[in-house]
Amino acid sequence: LLTVGRCHKEGIGGNASISGTVFHHEVAIPNCTVYIKFNTSEFPGDGPELYDSSIPADASGKFIFSRLYKGDYYLYGVGFDKNINAIVKGGVSIKLKHNKAYSQDVPVTED
Repeated sequence: LLTVGRCHKEGIGGNASISGTVFHHEVAIPNCTVYIKFNTSEFPGDGPELYDSSIPADASGKFIFSRLYKGDYYLYGVGFDKNINAIVKGGVSIKLKHNKAYSQDVPVTED
């Protein structure tokens, strides 16, 4: 008996999720934008066009990407820290090994 499994690339359609908070020096950054790039663990660059999808974080800096397949992803956050009156941005890679809920905060810093 031979069982054939389906292989999926990283992206939308799976059962995994990534949730977290965007932080700058341990302070949550509200209403920022979080971008996601599928199939990479490397920083793709600053341009929004380089990412596969984006979502707004809520007023507490929290975000969630749902329906992901297991694989490699890069998260990139951009927002405004009113405490220092500056744009903050930064990212982090994450590897989803199973179809489950993952938690990954995104650290950001000023330029």
